[in-house]
Amino acid sequence: MTIGNIEPKREKRSRKSKPVIDEKAPLLPKRHEGEGGFDEFNGASFSGAVFNLSTTIIGAGIMALPATMKVLGLILGVSLIIFMAFLTEASIEMMLRFSKAGKSVSYGGLMKDAFGKYGKVLVQVCVIINNVGMLTVYMIIMGDVLSGTTSSGVHHPGVLESWFGVHWWNGRFFVLLVTTLAIFSPLASFKRIDSLSFTSALSVGLAVAFLVITIGISIFKLATGGVKMPRMLPDVTDLTSVFKLFTAVPVLVVAYICHYNVHSIDNELEDSRQMQPVVRSALGLCTTVYVMTSVFGFLLFGDDTLDDVLANFDTSLGMPYGSILNDAVRVSYAAHLMLVFPIVFYPLRLNLDGLLFPSSRPLVQDNKRFTLVTTVLIALIFMAANFIPSIWDAFQFSGATAAVCLGFIFPAAVTLRDRYNIATKKDKALSVFMIVLAVFSNLMAIYSDAYSLFKRSSPR
Repeated sequence: MTIGNIEPKREKRSRKSKPVIDEKAPLLPKRHEGEGGFDEFNGASFSGAVFNLSTTIIGAGIMALPATMKVLGLILGVSLIIFMAFLTEASIEMMLRFSKAGKSVSYGGLMKDAFGKYGKVLVQVCVIINNVGMLTVYMIIMGDVLSGTTSSGVHHPGVLESWFGVHWWNGRFFVLLVTTLAIFSPLASFKRIDSLSFTSALSVGLAVAFLVITIGISIFKLATGGVKMPRMLPDVTDLTSVFKLFTAVPVLVVAYICHYNVHSIDNELEDSRQMQPVVRSALGLCTTVYVMTSVFGFLLFGDDTLDDVLANFDTSLGMPYGSILNDAVRVSYAAHLMLVFPIVFYPLRLNLDGLLFPSSRPLVQDNKRFTLVTTVLIALIFMAANFIPSIWDAFQFSGATAAVCLGFIFPAAVTLRDRYNIATKKDKALSVFMIVLAVFSNLMAIYSDAYSLFKRSSPR
């Protein structure tokens, strides 16, 4: 996938290159002095970078993609998934090109270079809103899968409840507490994003395992006549149904958001000329997973597909070993989200620290501040996951606001600003298209959501 003016050769970034003024370097240098002497780090590998970026992309958004097929139909839905991948690559290429020109080492630094300190603050606020929302969603989903949830007066038992019955130790609060202390906290303590490359590879493997099981179930039920052919095109009957089509856009935007980790991965890459191939490889892998999940998830459940397709796997599949397969799907994806958590938490911590302590030394060089910011953020997300009852309205809100700014509006704005006169006419035309598409589609999505909410709440 290639869009935009991509430089075929990119000079390896010199460590002596001076970053944007007042930029706080968010990463440890490749050779740094620790308590036990010098810690050698020769740079992240290509595969490690691909896995970290892929894990950033594949999060909870994949669970909502089959539901977008219910709204858009398979032909339009799959086309938009692929189209969104091309736009994402184009926006990241713009970010990298202008970052190199301005010697920026972070997304905030790029926006500061283009629009001053307010541009940097705007990026930091958007990353905080987007990532806190996503991490809360992840933790809520894990609680739903492991401990169960009650929706519309109906209790959906969790995996642990199904296995062992109802006990205090498999209740939602205790399960999330143990998960936070035993998994999230240790993985969130790493100071280099490359330290998460192994867990990222495992996370991608778990997402693929979820996909393979789903495909297997779909093929079995298709062969035995247990499913009907899904709808190919959207069901458009009136103006309201047209507006409803736009509600899928925020979900697709959130599904590809990874821009806040691009600089961190690029900074640690052994050869930064490989960053664009890393982006293409990660997007190709994730798009394949997205398309197959969307197609087979919608094929399996049809018009009964829920907003979170994971919730469809708590009912009988009508096939041998159905309950075992249900549990395998839910557990594999819950484990996947556990390993996605630290990769999304990493930029959240950096941006919150940069917003609160803009003049302090880099966070990785201050152990006390690093521990304090990490502890406070994890505690806040843990409390939010225990007290927020619904996730999907917040999910769409994030996609229609912070996520669309990070993914498309900010990179396009930097390109149109063009401080270094390196943008082509094609770049600027594409940037205008990105902004118009983002603003129009998300205004329509917000209007459609508000209209649907008003209709549900109004007396009959």
